[in-house]
Amino acid sequence: MHLPPPDLSIVARRAEIVAGLREIMPGHVISDDESLAVYDCDALTALRQKPLCAVLPGTVAEVAAILRYCRDAGVNVVPRGAGTSLSGGSIPLGDGILLVMARLNRIVEVDYENRCAVVQPGVTNLAITHAVEERGFYYAPDPSSQLACSIGGNVAENSGGVHCLKYGLTTNNLLGVEMVLIDGSIVTIGGKCGMPSGYDLLGIVTGSEGLLGVVTEVTVRILPKPPLARALLMGFPSIESAGQCVADIIAAGIIPAGLELMDRVSVGAMEAFCAPGYPLDAEGVLVAELDGTPTEVNTLIARVEEIALKAGANSCRTSSSEAERLKIWAGRKAAFAATGRIAPDMLCMDGTIPRRELPAVMRRIRAMSESYGLPVANVFHAGDGNLHPLILYDVMKPGDLEKADAFGADILRLCVEVGGVLTGEHGVGIEKRDLMPVMFDAEDLAQQQRLKCAFDPTSRLNPGKVFPTLHRCAELGQVHVRGGQFAHPEIPRL
Repeated sequence: MHLPPPDLSIVARRAEIVAGLREIMPGHVISDDESLAVYDCDALTALRQKPLCAVLPGTVAEVAAILRYCRDAGVNVVPRGAGTSLSGGSIPLGDGILLVMARLNRIVEVDYENRCAVVQPGVTNLAITHAVEERGFYYAPDPSSQLACSIGGNVAENSGGVHCLKYGLTTNNLLGVEMVLIDGSIVTIGGKCGMPSGYDLLGIVTGSEGLLGVVTEVTVRILPKPPLARALLMGFPSIESAGQCVADIIAAGIIPAGLELMDRVSVGAMEAFCAPGYPLDAEGVLVAELDGTPTEVNTLIARVEEIALKAGANSCRTSSSEAERLKIWAGRKAAFAATGRIAPDMLCMDGTIPRRELPAVMRRIRAMSESYGLPVANVFHAGDGNLHPLILYDVMKPGDLEKADAFGADILRLCVEVGGVLTGEHGVGIEKRDLMPVMFDAEDLAQQQRLKCAFDPTSRLNPGKVFPTLHRCAELGQVHVRGGQFAHPEIPRL
């Protein structure tokens, strides 16, 4: 895990580049070292790098002008939302500008009749729910960082959250985007009615990690709040029995709104942090939330409790009020902050496995922890097999960061080995970039890069992320997009 070396020929032109950007946007270009320190990393704090400068556009026209200038001047661009990326997707490059979208933070429209909202990319995830909750609606994807993370970043990483099992990731709740390409052209993909037939361009953009364009407006689906939601808190004598309960619940045809699993280490940290009432004597704690009509919820709660007891649960507690439900979830939502109090540094991993492999994978992660001599706390979206092992280390101890990096890489290799994938919702970024060949062969990776070339033929958008080897588009067989249209002899026009 390392940052790509900067192109020194671009770095040497820093003063010229800053001056050119200030002509476009006077007053919103940051270039002094002290101010740039704020932007030298994202939530993957193990890597730090100051950009050439940070630019904060306030309009779509300014975004277009900045990208056009960078294309013409041969300058790299790293788009950034709130900087909560855990995979290094928004870490600056030493030879690129940081395009910070924080000022584009307006809710443009709420259309209750069509159950959607149109928002700018700097709007936070939770702000969408706050804007519509008085009318009984909410936005379903809810990452743990939802108080801070921006919707533009959610689109870039295809973020999920604790309720993604039933309601899906960002891609399942996204209807359309407005996006600016590297040449400054503005394209609209989808809208209130979703995508038309043909290429699934919206699916391509969602989770593209800032490699294809810069999203400047997002249309999301909003949902009516269910009449009732209740949470069931279950304690198990082993993490394996808790994992087996997850598999049994899904096998019974029950799809909870959320199904989260935590081990003893993380539970202890959460209880000390915010006292959600978790059983401290349990090796594995499972939180299941059921929502719907009262009859449906109460019936399913009884069925899940029965399944849990058969799987070996030694405690079961159901929320009896909305306040109690929120208290149960408060611990899980605070997992990263709580774990951060028990170690100087933490590496939050993200991989996805088949649910049936949960018990075996937990055993092997425990063995790896002993081998590396680093503790690990496990919290994850168990319902869809999305693991979030939190590797605890101390960067001040020689060799600890290297051990944590190697430990994390082994966990991700294990995910692929058992039939899973390298990421569930954090993206590839820099963290998993060099592990891509574990999952994809050279032909797969080249084909993925051809798609990037269709949108970004000069490879100026977020280079050095996702792909372990960046090929020139001419080497791959160039494909261009202009005005939302593909132009390539082997690809029909839309």
